[in-house]
Amino acid sequence: MDNYKRRDDRVSVALPVNIGIARGVTRDVSASGVFFETSATLDIGSAISFTVEFDAPSGKMELKCSGVIVRTETHEDGVGVAVKITESSMVSA
Repeated sequence: MDNYKRRDDRVSVALPVNIGIARGVTRDVSASGVFFETSATLDIGSAISFTVEFDAPSGKMELKCSGVIVRTETHEDGVGVAVKITESSMVSA
């Protein structure tokens, strides 16, 4: 897991993330992964489900995702979490 390589270009964007036990904010996203900041303590290799919220021309949308935590970074104000997305679906909020 520590040698995970990005497959897709990432875009820097701050979007709200809901992981159930906590909330967070994305730092960057791509088609195959996301990096977000949160206050939750999460373990590398663990499965995770989360929702990314954003505004679209048609209204509020949610990207519901499942994935695997491939990296974490401890910061003074929380934890950075890198997730490899394994499944996702878009729904109206």
